[in-house]
Amino acid sequence: MDGRWLCMGEFVNVTTDGAVATITLARPPMNALNAQVQREIRQAAEEVSENSAVGAVVVYGGPKVFAAGADIAEMSTKGYVDMVELSRGLRTAFTTVAKIPQPTIAAITGYALGGGLELAMCCDFRVVGDNAKVGQPEIALGIIPGAGGTQRLPRLIGPARAKDLVFSGRFVGAEEALRIGLVDRVVAPDDVYTEAVAWATALAAGPRIALQAAKAAIDSGLEVDLETGLEIERAHFAALFATEDQRIGMESFIESGPGQAEFTGR
Repeated sequence: MDGRWLCMGEFVNVTTDGAVATITLARPPMNALNAQVQREIRQAAEEVSENSAVGAVVVYGGPKVFAAGADIAEMSTKGYVDMVELSRGLRTAFTTVAKIPQPTIAAITGYALGGGLELAMCCDFRVVGDNAKVGQPEIALGIIPGAGGTQRLPRLIGPARAKDLVFSGRFVGAEEALRIGLVDRVVAPDDVYTEAVAWATALAAGPRIALQAAKAAIDSGLEVDLETGLEIERAHFAALFATEDQRIGMESFIESGPGQAEFTGR
């Protein structure tokens, strides 16, 4: 990370390296996701979402752990009324990450459990170390996932596999997670962050508005019937003909063939 700060909280900060922003969790030892961390995640996600110089985003927990879940000590004394309010804040924070318009990549070392995995699933892609463990162990606490584990997980890996992980609470190793589609790349632990940044850098070099349109069309289309989804796609497709990058991309293709365009992000 190059040290140029976009924003800095007590436990969550945002730095940039070229067009790639990194949201880093820094609440040792396990990045437990208490209410303050949740607020700072939301603020960081809003910051990168609104910054037109950011082309892609990496969410990183540091070299040892991504996030081992919610702050159980904070939650253990709460009652129903308390958790109605607290769970709303958690959902809002994670939804803000999921709605970041730029491509997002979770860089996972060590554990991504409970809320940690739910945060990672808010990203478009997940890069993990080969020693990583992921899972939804809430059932062992007598509760269920409360920040997307029963909703994003089955959309990602299918309902039967999601039920297996949620019902059992078991931890999943990197290779199994790759096989079932829960993660996208497995690398050596020391290479997780550099791999995520390299991937994000490649994405950030693409046509910014078109990439955001593609993400919006896919994410919105998953929530509606096919006919509505096709209309969403058509609208985004047509709108891109108002962009400078569409002109650059097509002129470059005609003159030099595919893959040679240098986009401006406009």
